[in-house]
Amino acid sequence: MREALLAGLERLKIELPRERTEGIVRFGEAVLEKNKVMNLTAITDPVQAAELHLLDSLSLLKVLPLGGKSLLDVGTGAGFPGVPLKLAEPSLRLTLLDSLQKRMRWLETEALPPLGVEARFLTGRAEDFAREQRERYDVAASRAVARLDLLCELCLPFVHRGGYFLAMKGALAKEELRQAANAIRLLGGSYERTEEFEIGGAVHSVIVIHKTGKTPEQYPRSWARMKQKPLA
Repeated sequence: MREALLAGLERLKIELPRERTEGIVRFGEAVLEKNKVMNLTAITDPVQAAELHLLDSLSLLKVLPLGGKSLLDVGTGAGFPGVPLKLAEPSLRLTLLDSLQKRMRWLETEALPPLGVEARFLTGRAEDFAREQRERYDVAASRAVARLDLLCELCLPFVHRGGYFLAMKGALAKEELRQAANAIRLLGGSYERTEEFEIGGAVHSVIVIHKTGKTPEQYPRSWARMKQKPLA
């Protein structure tokens, strides 16, 4: 895992102090170890984990300067992309949000304390937290498995005007972006650019959406309503 991470960081032209890369490796190893008794990831090979989890997460360092920023990781799962980003940029103010209590408890009580990672933990659905956490964050990021139009409705309400939503996508990024154009506009966003990275032999895309306006108060709707009648 360590060798794959270091090689990938060199390809991405990301320079990190050794103690930070070691912390990232330790977190990756902790995920794979816990995965033996808890369903955290389908990836069990250390090299693939380094590429598809760690480097994929760290690619966001090439997209925006994150030092000192507040970042909300929506649907963090096993802690991606938020935890590797925090380990790489300690000044990042990290909040992790996920609906699965077991995973969040593991992150909060077992995985992160030995690494010295400080974070806030929100356990529940994004649409339920959107009222109390509205427009509080510089950046929202998500690798969640949902179409971009749905992700925009979940994530953009959390971002203040002038902030960014970073949607981490794969091969269907261009098509999802086309379908989400109306949703982005309605929710106060403006498509800025797409950054592409070759990681693990595949192209990984980061869709950068700038929050240029206010999200109307009626959004986000319930998850059932979003799926039934998407804004796209």
